[in-house]
Amino acid sequence: MSAGWLTALPALTLTDRPLRDNHGKPAMKAIICDHWGPPDELQFGERPRPDLAPGQVRIRVRACGLNFADALMVQGLYQEKPPFPFTPGMEIAGEVLETAGDIEGPAPGSRVIAITDSGGLAEEVVVSPRQIFSIPDGLSAVDAATVAIAYGTSHLALARRAALQPGETLLVHGAAGGVGLAAVQLGKLLGARVIATASTPEKCELARRFGADETINYLETDFVEAVRAITNRQGAHVIFDPVGGDVFDRSLRCVAWEGRLLVVGFASGVIPRLPANLALLKNCSVVGVYWGGYLRRNPEVLRQSLAQVIQWAEAGRIKPHISKILPLARAPEGLDDLRYRRATGRIVVRLDG
Repeated sequence: MSAGWLTALPALTLTDRPLRDNHGKPAMKAIICDHWGPPDELQFGERPRPDLAPGQVRIRVRACGLNFADALMVQGLYQEKPPFPFTPGMEIAGEVLETAGDIEGPAPGSRVIAITDSGGLAEEVVVSPRQIFSIPDGLSAVDAATVAIAYGTSHLALARRAALQPGETLLVHGAAGGVGLAAVQLGKLLGARVIATASTPEKCELARRFGADETINYLETDFVEAVRAITNRQGAHVIFDPVGGDVFDRSLRCVAWEGRLLVVGFASGVIPRLPANLALLKNCSVVGVYWGGYLRRNPEVLRQSLAQVIQWAEAGRIKPHISKILPLARAPEGLDDLRYRRATGRIVVRLDG
């Protein structure tokens, strides 16, 4: 992994002086979730600064990338449910403020990205050193806050879980979204022929600009028949599915013999059931992709994957598409865009003024 850190960032300007809560404890600006509900019911207010336990690192947040999982979490629909009140936000870029105890890791002042279970939509977060990653000098805070989860998920899915090979055909669903667009870019870097599906001509064009060889507007065309036609009835060797529902069911009908269908997420809101007879007839594999699980069970795999992703980002071979940058107070608006699949690429919240 590159030894470089984030480029210098402007001073935080949300507050001119330390805030205090009602009990005199230092406070910070944050997005607050105190009940399950849609993102527009989130509150922008003040929370106590998180306590720093031995072996932890405190980070000043400069930018927070919004993820579909954040929108699910505040509705109580994600597999992890933090206790109330909590602050959403899983992916941040910032600078180390302080560490507690004798730990190995970046020194105060170092620019880093961090993956959190929650808490990123606030002025500060506290994390373990294993949740921190260095990034190159050439990567801005906004770009840095979009690299780890979307590109990390796509890279682990394609390179490790599917073992995508040069010359294979990759079908990417939801190709204009954050993780889908990352899969399109990484699929091309791994040497695949990429077919992308999206819901509008504009989204199809975006996927093509980021490397897709073929695009399918699934609202106008049956993607199953289109994939069969494009592949001479052979089907796609690897299918990247962050949508679920009917898209998963139909994908089983256009996966190639001994193909791999990657279960990445359920943006449709419907968790499909596997018709095992189709898996048997195709000799195909249905492969789960839970990126966050590696952080707990095998962080070295995640670090090696991110090292490759960051190297490509540093070389300019991948570039996140950021469709909207919002201030902290408007973070619920961005989560609502993700909830209703209005966004293309990534939405980022900036906290550096």
